[in-house]
Amino acid sequence: HYLEMYQRSIDDPAGFWSEIAETFYWKQKWSPEEVCTENLDVTKGPIKIEWFKGGKTNICHNAVDRYVEAGDGAKIAMYWEGNEPDQDGKLTYSELLDKVCQLANYLKSVGVEKGDAVVIYLPMLMELPIAMLACARIGAVHSVVFAGFSADAIAQRITDCKPKVVITCNAVKRGQKLIPLKDIVDASLVESAKNGVTVGICLTYENQLAMKKEDTQWIAGRDVWWQDVVPNFPTRCDVEWVDAEDPLFLLYTSGSTGKPKGVLHTTGGYMVYAATTFKHAFDYKPTDIYWCTADCGWITGHSYVTYGPLLNGATVLVYEGAPNYPDPGRCWDIVDKYGVTIFYTAPTLIRSLMRDGSVYVDRYSRKSLRVLGSVGEPINPTAWRWFYNVVGDSRCPISDTWWQTETGGFMITPLPGAWPQKPGSATFPFFGVQPVIVDEKGREMTGECSGYLCIKKSWPGAFRTLYGDKDRYETTYFKPFSGYYFSGDGCRRDKDGYHWLTGRVDDVINASGHRIGTAEVESALVSHPKCAEAAVVGIDHEVKGQGIYAFVTLVDGVPYSDDLRKSLIMAVRSQIGAFAAPDKIHWAPGLPKTRSGKIMRRILRKIASRQLDELGDTSTLADPGVVDQLISLSDS
Repeated sequence: HYLEMYQRSIDDPAGFWSEIAETFYWKQKWSPEEVCTENLDVTKGPIKIEWFKGGKTNICHNAVDRYVEAGDGAKIAMYWEGNEPDQDGKLTYSELLDKVCQLANYLKSVGVEKGDAVVIYLPMLMELPIAMLACARIGAVHSVVFAGFSADAIAQRITDCKPKVVITCNAVKRGQKLIPLKDIVDASLVESAKNGVTVGICLTYENQLAMKKEDTQWIAGRDVWWQDVVPNFPTRCDVEWVDAEDPLFLLYTSGSTGKPKGVLHTTGGYMVYAATTFKHAFDYKPTDIYWCTADCGWITGHSYVTYGPLLNGATVLVYEGAPNYPDPGRCWDIVDKYGVTIFYTAPTLIRSLMRDGSVYVDRYSRKSLRVLGSVGEPINPTAWRWFYNVVGDSRCPISDTWWQTETGGFMITPLPGAWPQKPGSATFPFFGVQPVIVDEKGREMTGECSGYLCIKKSWPGAFRTLYGDKDRYETTYFKPFSGYYFSGDGCRRDKDGYHWLTGRVDDVINASGHRIGTAEVESALVSHPKCAEAAVVGIDHEVKGQGIYAFVTLVDGVPYSDDLRKSLIMAVRSQIGAFAAPDKIHWAPGLPKTRSGKIMRRILRKIASRQLDELGDTSTLADPGVVDQLISLSDS
């Protein structure tokens, strides 16, 4: 059945996707000739991807109102589990609609209009998806910033998208750690003001379980308590009907240069794609209780916590805390408490729980589980088997999904029960997706092979541009191989046609499912007054998948010390966030460079992973002696 549907999606994409799109509500239909317009070849003019252009719709209406109007208002839309096991809440679809409308009305009252940006810096409270939906309802463009990012990182994003409002909360507890989110936002607004961007309103939700109002820093005139204003607004708010190609959200992702890229997704194609991938990849049924452990600050939280599930009328679980708090059995406690049927998480979490042992899993029944999923990076076969055998009692298929912020939804993924799985393989492409593996010259390879993963032809969920940087959009994704979208990932196809992702081929590290640009970490290190130069590479890490390994050259005359190591790591934490902190600082009197000054990262990777017999030819280096110096300092 999959092969028939897949073939049709490739032979007649317009017909295939139109039929699916017609199951959603459109205020105005797209013109049948314009289902899809595309050019992926830079040699033939500007890159262009458009789906359902001219069609008018609204993703919030399709995700919430549609179900209330159909009589499903009493169905639970969201369960919320707090940081402590005794904290919880829930919203029906009707209650969710009321809360979304109140916030949407508030945003309109302070001047937020269609096309305006709103930055959201919230932890995993129900208010986070509510804020996303409220923006979408009135045609505003949300930019969610993961609540682990630093003030500098938020300021960068604020300066780029110039929001009318920033939405945050005063603080959050993650495990036993208190994180003062409002203080971080305050610092970011000072920083962005220096860059000429001031934000008029900081709407702050009082998270009473973490911090009291009176303990929160406050700037009168700019800061507004959510609870003081939002509940006073009406629970009805007219929908802003937008074109399928109007922007829905901006999400910043790490690039191989230091500046994050503002990935822009539009409304119609993304809506259809997020909903359809969710429905098929998880074999969704209306009785399911679905839990995705991702934060809404990442694309997974956009497509598979908020939009994909709610567009299918699903019941979603939102969890605020840490997966191992108060102990490593917390996930399975939550699964049993809510009767979770679909559990979607990241390999880094699986590896971390695996290390804690099966005893924490076996304490709980987990009988409700039906489908498991994995996202963020390739899952190693050992972790796959543990997830399958121990967590899923060898009875739950695993959807090991490959996709990216840029793709909007799953690209290569198993469909539960449709074909045999191979531990660690993303298997076959989703409907409408044509993956090809090319060599260095951009030639398509057939059969069993290994090379660069590209996508031929567009799909509805594809991002349309990088905000304010069309050149970088074309250069990064479409110039490397003319006529294709280049993923930046390596891939192997086996003799049975299964796809195996082999990781990034550019300078981006995937640590715990977070994409971190090596250039970002390097520039944070070099900003330290005692650091002259830095080079960062990714190395294998037992839990995180990839760890961050930094070679640091100090300013002349500065001695090596553990305190300086800590201070360098703090520089990265404060500029990017704790998740980007280097796992190891390796002192480097010099770095291996070619005569033209290019750092030979290949050599650094080998030194970092102790593969000293694979260093290869070092004779082309400007100073080959540097290599031996670095090896001798490996353990200092």
